[in-house]
Amino acid sequence: MFKVTDKPINLQELVDYVSDPGAGAIVPFIGTTRNNNEGRNVIALDYEAYPEMAEKELARIGEEAKKKWPICKMAIVHRLGPVQIGEASVIIAVSSAHRDAAFAASRFAIEEIKKTVPIWKKEVFEGGEVWIGTQTGQPLTALK
Repeated sequence: MFKVTDKPINLQELVDYVSDPGAGAIVPFIGTTRNNNEGRNVIALDYEAYPEMAEKELARIGEEAKKKWPICKMAIVHRLGPVQIGEASVIIAVSSAHRDAAFAASRFAIEEIKKTVPIWKKEVFEGGEVWIGTQTGQPLTALK
């Protein structure tokens, strides 16, 4: 399960998807919208993407993780559109026989998402908005 959606993400759906009789560990990662960033009062995040390419890249990340670690299953779902404070922007769920592989694959996935997936994040804050993240082609310090 590697997809983007404009609907809230259901954690239990991802956990159910990665459940496996050979798994002794399921690791969920939930990236949420926080109310502040670099001294700004954040109101929401707004994500845009090239959906078909984003989903292919999410699946590539899943395949690469399976080659690097002995995981059973992985699921990644990323939100598009406005995401309010406290809501999930991305959820990754990984199952494996042992916890170390699941934790490592989850961390790998979130780092790769930020580097390579064509999803762009706009931060809406009191007094303005700004596109942020490495997908802009600029270092984060240049985006302030």
